[in-house]
Formats: sequence, C-alpha cells, structure tokens
Amino acid sequence: MSEAQKPEWWFYHLQRTTLERAVGPLLEKCLERGWRVLAVSPEVTRRATLDEALWTFDDQSFLPHGQSEAEGLDPADQPILISSAADNLNQASVALLMDGVDLPVDADYERCMVMFDDGDSKARQKAREQFKAAKDAGLSARYFQQAERGWKEAGK
Repeated sequence: MSEAQKPEWWFYHLQRTTLERAVGPLLEKCLERGWRVLAVSPEVTRRATLDEALWTFDDQSFLPHGQSEAEGLDPADQPILISSAADNLNQASVALLMDGVDLPVDADYERCMVMFDDGDSKARQKAREQFKAAKDAGLSARYFQQAERGWKEAGK
C-alpha cells in the first residue's frame, strides 16, 4: 500500500448467524479480487472453528487457508492466514479483525474488516471506538448489519 493510500474500515455487525457462518462469502469475495486475508483472533476456539468453517462453508467452493500455528505451514503461502497475532506474514491486503482485535487506524492494509457479534459487548464497544477513530482520521468507514440474506449497509 502506498504512503498516500489509507485503509478502508468496514464493520460487520453479526445479529443473525455466527461469525463462522457469515464470513465465508466475504472471504470468497476478497480472494476473487486477488486479495490475501489475515484473519486475527486471540481466541483459540474461534480460530479452530473458523478453520473448520472455511473447509465446509460451501459445497461448490474452496477457500485456501491455514493457521499460522500449524506445524510445517509456511504462512507466506496462505491466501487466507488465520492467526492469533496481527503480524502480516502472508502479505495480506485485508485484515479481518475478530473478538476485539485492534490495529492502528492507518494500518498497512487496503481494507480492515471488523466483525463483531451483537452479544459481545466488549467487541461491540471496540468496534465503536475503531469506527470513530477511522472517521476522525478522515478514512472511509462503512457499517453493515446482517439482513435476512447477506449484509445491508446502514443508512442506505
């Protein structure tokens, strides 16, 4: 990413399904655009269930991915890298932030995607802070809520 380019911040408010059920189509779109993704969560269980979900989310599709902690795995080879740390070991264009993970507002990504569950007050509060920080920095910040099918942008 060039010095002049700053990340877009997109926020996904989960209200109808689990993150693992909702994230597959979003990551598929990222890969279609030629973007690599770094998916970050501090929670071991989240990383494991996300790993499983990406193998099984669609019978017609496959999302190539790996966990950074997996033995023998080269993180640089992974189009989608699931990790506990925000180290961009796979040269990702997109950071998928889960479970309250934070990055600097001017992080070196094209897009920062923050996914948070309606029932997780800590992650919801962190997302509000991140949204405000992105807006205050003059960055593009968009907010999406789950609709019956897919996502609906608030205010549109």
